[in-house]
Amino acid sequence: MSPTISIVIAIFNRKDELFELLTSLTSQTDKDFETIIVDDGSLVDLRPVIQNFESFLAIKYFRKNNSGPGLSRNYGARRAVNEWLVFVDSDVIVEKDYIENIKKDILEIPCDAFGGADKAHKGFNLMQKAISYSMTSVFTTGGIRGNKKAVSKFQPRSFNMGVKKEVFEKVGGFSEMRIGEDPDLSMTLWENGCTTAFFDNIAVYHKRRVDFGKFSKQVYQFGCARPILNQRHPNYVKISFAFPTLFLLGYVMGFLEYFMMGKGIILAFYGLYTFMVLFHALYVTKNISIAGMAVISTYIQMFSYGYGFLKSWILLNIFRMKPEEAFPKHFHKM
Repeated sequence: MSPTISIVIAIFNRKDELFELLTSLTSQTDKDFETIIVDDGSLVDLRPVIQNFESFLAIKYFRKNNSGPGLSRNYGARRAVNEWLVFVDSDVIVEKDYIENIKKDILEIPCDAFGGADKAHKGFNLMQKAISYSMTSVFTTGGIRGNKKAVSKFQPRSFNMGVKKEVFEKVGGFSEMRIGEDPDLSMTLWENGCTTAFFDNIAVYHKRRVDFGKFSKQVYQFGCARPILNQRHPNYVKISFAFPTLFLLGYVMGFLEYFMMGKGIILAFYGLYTFMVLFHALYVTKNISIAGMAVISTYIQMFSYGYGFLKSWILLNIFRMKPEEAFPKHFHKM
């Protein structure tokens, strides 16, 4: 029997992105699914966009006060009628066989939750493609966001994530975390004996941030969230989580070495790293402009995430602050 699917989209503003996402859903080869849109207190009216698609999609639209993406997804999940919940970010586009492949993979790969990769669409601008590279590259995240062979235990992320509704309800859905709520859910599933899987044929096109400033702020927040997640899920802590911080500190030490000792041994390593990123990005993207911008986005990602991780680790482990006290904006009061 074919699995039944409810697509859950939590959205704040992003009217144009919603139009593109819904357009891609209307093109599905398998049209047997419902679409649940949860308006998380948007400052713009999303209803005119949604009305354009009501004749083509089984849409349920709900508007609520702003609470962050996790709790908004919970709100939508409670109103879903199908056995599988599929969460996608509002700034993604899906291929026409997205639903068809999900159903096929569920039948072939037993699991309680699954995820897929994200990548850049050919229509994205150069900066979006560069940021997409740095977020999925083996030189930054180790490729864990887009390659099932890169990790032994795949951790689904909410930009492209499916969970059995009964399992989702059993673990209480997404937590009160506003940032890092998706890895938090994945590890909670593991702690409850649930299994996760990577589906390699359901990648989504993820627009991400449109400039380096917004991208820097985003990955900084991700870095702040990781030590919080380490406290909540100590059994899944990895030394690799601290790599961006070590990268940042090493860079600082390199400049100190150069100016105080007149040596550039450490900086030579970063020069080599830069060339490796440049040539790998050129190989992947086939575009020298994107490759050059990918070097910039890679350093922004490593430095911003590394600083956020370091700051959070110090506040939580040296000053012994509670996460809710150190980063109140990372949590929603339930």
